[in-house]
Amino acid sequence: MPLSWVEIDLEALRHNYFQAAGRLGPNASVIGVVKSDAYGHGMTAVAKELVTCGASFLAVSKYWEAADLRHHGVEIPILVLLGFEAEETEDALLSRVRPAVFRMDHARRISAAAVKHGVTALVHLKVDTGMGRLGVPMSTVPSFLDELLALPGLSLEGVLSHFAVADEWDKSYSDRQVERFQEVLKMVAARGCELPYAHISNSAGILDLPHAHFQLVRPGIMLYGSPPSRELIQPADLRPVMSFKSRILQLKEVLPGQPIGYGRTYVTERTARIATVPVGYDDGYSRLLSNRGQVLIREKRAPVVGRVSMNMITVDVTHIPEAMEDDEVVLLGCQGNARITAEEIADLCGTISYEIFCSIGHHRSKFFLHATPS
Repeated sequence: MPLSWVEIDLEALRHNYFQAAGRLGPNASVIGVVKSDAYGHGMTAVAKELVTCGASFLAVSKYWEAADLRHHGVEIPILVLLGFEAEETEDALLSRVRPAVFRMDHARRISAAAVKHGVTALVHLKVDTGMGRLGVPMSTVPSFLDELLALPGLSLEGVLSHFAVADEWDKSYSDRQVERFQEVLKMVAARGCELPYAHISNSAGILDLPHAHFQLVRPGIMLYGSPPSRELIQPADLRPVMSFKSRILQLKEVLPGQPIGYGRTYVTERTARIATVPVGYDDGYSRLLSNRGQVLIREKRAPVVGRVSMNMITVDVTHIPEAMEDDEVVLLGCQGNARITAEEIADLCGTISYEIFCSIGHHRSKFFLHATPS
C-alpha cells in the first residue's frame, strides 16, 4: 500500500448519474462531462461507467482527451468543448469526434477537412447567451448561422450555451439566458435545419431549471458528489465519489513550547502527541490548510498543526490516545460516521470543490472501487 492514495467509488458515481438522469423528461438524455480527467476522478474509468449507465454523449475540453477515450475503447459520441486545433482537425473528424464551433475560420477548416476525406463533420454551434466567455455573440448569430449552414461537409448536430449563475437562488438571469437560447433555436428552425440536439443545462440547470433541459443536459460536478452550490432550490441525494487517504508515518510526544514545522507557525502549549502524515501540497493538499485543516483518525477529527509542506503535514492527536503509527488518515471522505467534505476544504481555501477535486485528483496512486463488471 502506498503512503497516500486516492479512492474513487464508482458505485457512488453511478448513483449520482441516476440522480441526474432521473430528473429528465422522456426526450432528454445525458452528456457526461469528463473534462480535466473527470474533475480529477480518472477520465477513462469514469467515462466507461457513464457509458454503462446510459450516457448518450461525453464532453471533454480538448481533442487529446477524446483521442485517449477512443484509444481505450469508448465509442459513444464525444463533444470537444474548446473545438479542434488546426493540426488535429483531420484526425478528430476521422475519430468521429464532434467539435463545438464558435469561430468561422474554425468552421471553414473543419469543412475543408471533411470534404477532403469524404466525411460529414457533425458540429455543435456554441452561442453566448450571457456568460460572456466562449460562444458566438447573439448579435452575430444570424450571419454566422447563414455561413455555417452553407459550408459543405458540415452538419449542424447541436446548439449549446452555458449558464452563468444557474447555481444561485435568483433564477431571473438564467431565465433570460433560456429565452435567448430559444431565440437561437428559432433562428435555426427558420433556416430549415432540423436540429437533433440543444443543450444549455449544467448540474445546477438540471436541478433547478427543468424547463431548460431540452434534448441533452451536461452534468459535471454533481456526478462527482458535490452540489453546484448551497443555494439550490431542488437539492439532490449526492454521494461523494473521491476519498483521499494516508496513514500515520510517525507518532511522537512533543513537550510544551516546541515549534512544529516550517516557520514555527505553531508552538505547542502543552505536552502533545503529534502525528506526521506523508501528504503535502505536491499531493494536492493545499498549503492554505496550514493550521486550519482537519483530518479523520479513528473516526475522530484532528487538527492540522503547523505548515503544510511539500510532502508532509503534522496533526495533533493528543485527544486520540488510541491513535497508533500506520493508522489510516482520511483527508477527504468518510471514516465510520465522520466525514470531511470537499466543500469544507474549499471553504478553508477560499475556493470551490471543483478545484479541490482537480488538485487531489493529480495524485499518482488512484484506486477505483466497485467498477461495473466488463
